[in-house]
Amino acid sequence: MDEDILTTLKILIIGESGVGKSSLLLRFTEDNFDPEQTLTIGVDFKTKKLTIDGNTVKLAIWDTAGQERFRTLTPSYYRDAQGAILVFDVSNHASFAKLETWLNELDTYSTKSNIVKMIVGNKIDVKNREVSREEAMKFARKHQTLYIEASAKTRDGVQTAFEELVQKVIQTPALWESYAGDNIHIGEKGHPPQSGCGSYCSLV
Repeated sequence: MDEDILTTLKILIIGESGVGKSSLLLRFTEDNFDPEQTLTIGVDFKTKKLTIDGNTVKLAIWDTAGQERFRTLTPSYYRDAQGAILVFDVSNHASFAKLETWLNELDTYSTKSNIVKMIVGNKIDVKNREVSREEAMKFARKHQTLYIEASAKTRDGVQTAFEELVQKVIQTPALWESYAGDNIHIGEKGHPPQSGCGSYCSLV
């Protein structure tokens, strides 16, 4: 591990097919947007360094396919993740309704009980919005997750979403300190969530 890197964090991007998970990842890692982005087959993986409050971390970001036929591939990818971004399309209420299922799956397969969760309402650039900000924030408060709205197309909120998530993980040392030095992934269960978060936080 590079000496200037505090730790390597495993971040998941999950949600229904077509909500823009891969587009968010592409915008964040390469500052690019492909309107013809193809559906993810299985799992995609990208890395990027990010500096938060003077601490540089390396992000290993896993983009999982939303289609049902690929779901059997995903459980192992939940293991040892410190953060998860759950994406829905604000113009598709059905994708929002499925967040409950994705949260349940995350709770089932995650090996860290204090994994930091963020819900991202993507595609705020579209006109036919079906999920209001108020409805989404109410859901986020209910499930004690961070919430932010974004558009991979226009860049709005994308960088902030990852920064807020990583900042919260860094503020939860039990998630990463046990193997920050040698990057050995050891599950840390039983630690309560830490308080304190940024302006986009919707925690109760």
